[in-house]
Amino acid sequence: MMRAWILPMLLVLCGSAVATAQIVNGNPGTAAAFLPVFLALAGANSPLVFPKSIAAQEAQRRSAVDGRPVVFWRPGCPYCMRLRLRLGRSARHAHWVNIWHDPAGAAVVRAANDGNETVPTVVVAGRPHTNPDPGWVREQLSPSA
Repeated sequence: MMRAWILPMLLVLCGSAVATAQIVNGNPGTAAAFLPVFLALAGANSPLVFPKSIAAQEAQRRSAVDGRPVVFWRPGCPYCMRLRLRLGRSARHAHWVNIWHDPAGAAVVRAANDGNETVPTVVVAGRPHTNPDPGWVREQLSPSA
């Protein structure tokens, strides 16, 4: 769990260091501009941006019942962030599995990607799709799909 927070914490620390250096150099305006940028980047890369992750087995069980896609992701992945942001509110309709938090989820991703932990990997109807187009995933989340 701690690994998921390394990048956000580093961004907060770097932002604080840059802002402090700017204040010491007599540039409080620049510090006020830099700090929110670093905080926004930290927030965007935190696990809090994604819907609550569940275990891979539970996600696969739920997907078999309701037909919704299972999205395997990891914090800090720019492609996962792109998918999450482009899905918008409909992202909560998918089942999300953090592969850094769930070893079984990481195993599913490795099995689908020739041993690589390439994310996002989206499983729809038991078929994996690596880094799919967000528009396509949104279609899979729609009630008519």
